[in-house]
Amino acid sequence: MQKVKLFFSKVMASDELKRKFGFTLLIFVCARFLANVPLPFINTAALSSMFQQYEFLSFLNIVAGGTLASLSLVAVGISPYITASIIIQLLTFIWPSLKQLQKDGEKGRLKLNQYTRLLSLPVAIVQSFSIIAILRSSNLLTAEGLGVTATLIFFLTVGSFMMLWLSELIGAYGIGNGTSMMMLLGIVSQLPTTFAQFDSLASSDLGGTGWFKVVILFLSVLAVVAVVVLMDQSVRKVPIQYARRIQGNRQIGGQTTFFPIKLNAVGVMPIIFAVTIMSIPSFVGSLLTQLEAGSTWYNVGRFLTETFSRTSPWYICIYFAIVFIFSYFSALLFFDTQDISDELKKSGAFIPGIRPGQHTQKFLETVMKRLTFVDGIFLSCIAVLPFILGLFLPGAESISIGGTSLLIAVSVLLEINKTVEGTAVEQNYDQYLD
Repeated sequence: MQKVKLFFSKVMASDELKRKFGFTLLIFVCARFLANVPLPFINTAALSSMFQQYEFLSFLNIVAGGTLASLSLVAVGISPYITASIIIQLLTFIWPSLKQLQKDGEKGRLKLNQYTRLLSLPVAIVQSFSIIAILRSSNLLTAEGLGVTATLIFFLTVGSFMMLWLSELIGAYGIGNGTSMMMLLGIVSQLPTTFAQFDSLASSDLGGTGWFKVVILFLSVLAVVAVVVLMDQSVRKVPIQYARRIQGNRQIGGQTTFFPIKLNAVGVMPIIFAVTIMSIPSFVGSLLTQLEAGSTWYNVGRFLTETFSRTSPWYICIYFAIVFIFSYFSALLFFDTQDISDELKKSGAFIPGIRPGQHTQKFLETVMKRLTFVDGIFLSCIAVLPFILGLFLPGAESISIGGTSLLIAVSVLLEINKTVEGTAVEQNYDQYLD
């Protein structure tokens, strides 16, 4: 509690922080206003059951800032931009020109960001069409036809770029990363629904078993938050020493420092990727089950629907494996040990006991493999936790805020705290010198 008071005292003591927080809250109000602008041709009364069926839509609802649950104008949110950024990051390992842009500083970053925005357009169209196809298969459209589909795709795409614009305004003039803040808004917007689900779960069973489930879930939330904080703050400090050099009559260098490697280096990106992959079979299955009953394709659709149901053990196992594999290999790809080894060698730095060059690269690769193995297990467990709890506590898997949401929320809040700390130190630097 004392740390919370200290946090707010630092915010209130800084005009810059008050301005940034005020601007961010204003953008949040605008986003929530847009979230209540309804789309035409939608039967909104029957939406809740559809979100319990499709894990992809539940996660999109969080990414969209909580706007998808009501099928509003900005229902798709910034999900296309996040997907496009993941694709661009993966493409940097295929196209040398993109990789070079990553090394060109601010100019290269702006260029990559422009490419990401351009790629967001077709991704937004595809995601909008997927949502409309799911709505149509669930009989949630009040009208049919090509014109209806084109109209809905147009509105959803425009709404997506409106949310992207708001998130970039937060990044430029507000507090924290705009994309992360929009995802935090989506999680916070689900709190009333989550509390209602807890209340429903508590009163669902006789004999007090409902409250027992709520207590277990509450303890699970506390445990997940504690583990997420521990994992997010964990770093492997690799010692670095600079060689001594004689320059004129002075001896320079010889300092000893460390190179920090975060344990959770890739964030929630593997879970986003896995949710997208796992949504494809169930989506295809729901479309195939609309065909003539008893046909081959109908049976294939039933198999996909049953196998990739959220309560299916196969779904849980495959989901766990995809998150682990992607988190393991993506961390190894994004952490370029060769570049780091070359930069250390150019600057006259080395790891004590390790020869510069190839030996340093192999050492860093070994460290990263061990860290990513632990991180992969952690992210996989966070991803499947709601489904595991659902096997033992029926109804737990339908809670709106799960392990992934907690991971995002805690990570964003910790990042906000670091931003406030950094701003406070910057504005009161003279006090730290006394």
